Amino acid sequence: MSRFRFIQAEKARHPVRILCRTLGVSRAGFYAFHRRRPSIRARGDAVLAGHIGTVHGESRGTYGAPRIHAELRFRGLRCGLKRIARLMRTAGLEGCPRRRRARTTIPTPGVAAAPDLVERQFRPAAENQLWVADITYVRTWQGFLYLAVVIDAFSRRVVGWSMRRDLTAELVVEALAMAIWNRRPAPGLVHHSDQGAQYTSLAFGRHCREAGISLSMGSVGDCYDNAACESSSQHSRPSCYIAVPGPAARRHKRRSLNTSRAGTIPAAGTRRSPISAPLSTSNGTPRSGPRPSRNVSTKAGQIQVSVVA
Repeated sequence: MSRFRFIQAEKARHPVRILCRTLGVSRAGFYAFHRRRPSIRARGDAVLAGHIGTVHGESRGTYGAPRIHAELRFRGLRCGLKRIARLMRTAGLEGCPRRRRARTTIPTPGVAAAPDLVERQFRPAAENQLWVADITYVRTWQGFLYLAVVIDAFSRRVVGWSMRRDLTAELVVEALAMAIWNRRPAPGLVHHSDQGAQYTSLAFGRHCREAGISLSMGSVGDCYDNAACESSSQHSRPSCYIAVPGPAARRHKRRSLNTSRAGTIPAAGTRRSPISAPLSTSNGTPRSGPRPSRNVSTKAGQIQVSVVA
């Protein structure tokens, strides 16, 4: 902070004459600074800070300086990365950093994996020819929630997903069951994944054989063999974080809910999020049968995600 700015901030509590004499500046210089219009640089910073705040809000608080810099360049506003970082520090804005990572690909020793039928060719000619799958994680206050997704390589659309607190075979079986129910694929579909213990399990292999799905797995330690799905998980997970209150705020909310009338508000820690899906398959035929539901238990309560007609 400059001396003139310090005098401007403290002049309500101390006389300007004493502040100027103590800091070794003249009163005429301070009053000239006070009447002077903001510089071109300062006015530009004010306009740029508004654009930064807009982009940061549109990203739900997940974009840091590099992504905001790329977004502003895409919108035709050219500026320096360090300038954006400086204005973000001044405004108290920050992105969503990557923290401790959870290991999701744990192979089972001595289990034979399926051959690689894809060979990094992730561009099928039509839908329901190639599905890519992977397991990622979502950080919560109570630890990690593991998310299994199945993506159609042609449309890049998530056709099945499942969330659990553990890395069991049911995680990928439920995701595949949702994908099969959504798309009703014909026999001959290729399901490509890594060599995690969940994908090499007997339960998952039996489920694929019953649906007429051919298994394909990439090599160990090579992220490019399943890059189509892993890149989607890495880029989408930080952007999907939603700011939620911490434990202290949740305790306050729990006390407020306990004082409400029973039966009108769900129990504390319970969140219901209905997800609507199209009522027809990819070929236009109507769907039939009950829709799957997902229940994820946590220490604070139960997260219930259901799909209803």
